[in-house]
Amino acid sequence: MEKSITYFEKPGEENTSAVVEAVKTRARELGIKEVVIASTSGKTGVAMAEALKDTNINLIVVTHQYGSHDEGKWDMESQYVSSLNEMGIEIVSQSHMFSGIEKSLSKGTGGASRVEIVADTLRKLFGKGFKVAIEVVIMAADSGALSMESEVIAVGGTAYGADVACVIKPAHSNNFYGLQIREIICMPREK
Repeated sequence: MEKSITYFEKPGEENTSAVVEAVKTRARELGIKEVVIASTSGKTGVAMAEALKDTNINLIVVTHQYGSHDEGKWDMESQYVSSLNEMGIEIVSQSHMFSGIEKSLSKGTGGASRVEIVADTLRKLFGKGFKVAIEVVIMAADSGALSMESEVIAVGGTAYGADVACVIKPAHSNNFYGLQIREIICMPREK
């Protein structure tokens, strides 16, 4: 099989529309039925939902847990939540797979956990958006949002928006080594 990969010069929100189009195209080519996208505020999730609305592709939007930035508060913005709800898009909100309690323990006792080392390795070698794409697939799998029957497309971003997309065979967190990155659709060259 031969396939091209889109490389962006820099990470960032300005790549979002190109990522959305690349995901839609590749999902159709491969017959992929599920796309998982990271979205903190919901804006990026809405952009992908609008692009996929006339397809048979199931979109799962994954966001931070409550209290991620402000105690007891959710980062999702109400207008995006309303739009996603109106389109029937599932929103998964849970602790980050590569931090959660482990990060709290490291802060409180010093050192780094094995999970944080995995996250740092992915972040430093492939970029933050790539780490996020892998993480949200595991989060979606663990929450029961994925069928787990076939490959999915995972989308992540470095700060805002989307700048990475890849085809992944999903796995649950208790089977991390069962996860396989099968294709890179797009990613930034600079980390």
